[in-house]
Amino acid sequence: MPDPRKSSLSKRSIALGAAVFAVVAPLGLAAPANADANFPSPNGETNISSILSYQDTVKELQKIESNSRFDVDAFTLQEAGTQVSESEQGRDLYVATAGHGPEDVWLQGRIHGNEPYGTDSLLTLLKELGANGSADYDLLREKYTFHFIPMYNPDGSEENVRQTILWDQETNAPQLDAKGNQQRVDLNRDWTLEGFVANESLAYYEYWTMVDPAFGVDVHHQGLKKEWGTGDDVTLSLGISLAPGGPTLPGIENGAYDVLTRQMQVHVYDELSKYGAFNIDRYQVGDGMEIDIKGGVVSAMMLGLNYRGLNADGHRNPVVFFETSGNSSDGSLGQKSRGKLIRQNVLALKELLLGMASGEVQQEDPERWEEIPHQPVTGYQTDYAGLVQK
Repeated sequence: MPDPRKSSLSKRSIALGAAVFAVVAPLGLAAPANADANFPSPNGETNISSILSYQDTVKELQKIESNSRFDVDAFTLQEAGTQVSESEQGRDLYVATAGHGPEDVWLQGRIHGNEPYGTDSLLTLLKELGANGSADYDLLREKYTFHFIPMYNPDGSEENVRQTILWDQETNAPQLDAKGNQQRVDLNRDWTLEGFVANESLAYYEYWTMVDPAFGVDVHHQGLKKEWGTGDDVTLSLGISLAPGGPTLPGIENGAYDVLTRQMQVHVYDELSKYGAFNIDRYQVGDGMEIDIKGGVVSAMMLGLNYRGLNADGHRNPVVFFETSGNSSDGSLGQKSRGKLIRQNVLALKELLLGMASGEVQQEDPERWEEIPHQPVTGYQTDYAGLVQK
């Protein structure tokens, strides 16, 4: 069990609100496109037999912890001391730590249950940090203490759905609205002052306030995507949830995050472009619109959200996200490109972390963010003011 950098907050009183939130749909995501030769065909029912389940993930965490040459600690949030420590359906929420450096790094995946390869990618990187004695991994272990959340949304993962399902503990069944529909919550829109409806959100938020990470990465999927202007299949999109140069990010930390997040993604773009097997662009939500949402987990981290006094010191940290093409919904890729996409994610994570540790990221030209392929920006799609034209 870890010794968080701050004292446990488990004794603080946290009252969950009774409001029920409707499902929040993904912002501006188009239906999956048809794949060409770079990807297997998405036609037909998607096979998800190789996708890691919750129990698979717990077993793999325990195996990595047991077999590691270097310290890896896998534990539940109950062991970490958070007041809320289980999912809506009562599953233990897990974290694993690796490294012994003075700066903490937050790495999360599968906040959306039908986006599975964040789990595989983070477990692969965790295994390397626990076993690989190379100079690269020595540097990472000495510089950072990593906090891995390989399956943020275990309930949604078990159901192979994007959201989590709000659960009635008395009836042991899904909460229903007046029309008899299940009440679901997008966990990546639930870190707001009016939110924290789901157990998972409050549990991991409290843990974040205990850790105070220096920076973080969030691994997602986006269905299938074509590069604007070429029509080529995209294998990875690089995202910043508060648009660089947009309405919000330049005003945080006197613009420091606006610079650093672009440097982080420029570095990933350059390093992965050397491999030749991947096609990378910028994450956008269609029609040249950039995302600028404040209710997403990584946005709330950058904004320094203080929910019910749990982040009274105003900690905040920069975060970027990766959008791997293909997910486990019907009409997408399922397991057919599994190996390639997991390898891509692991390389992206490793190159970014090494770049941050060595200082190479901080030397990148942030203006080269504009060189990463993207559609000309026309405005911003927000969760606070609708569409904002540039």
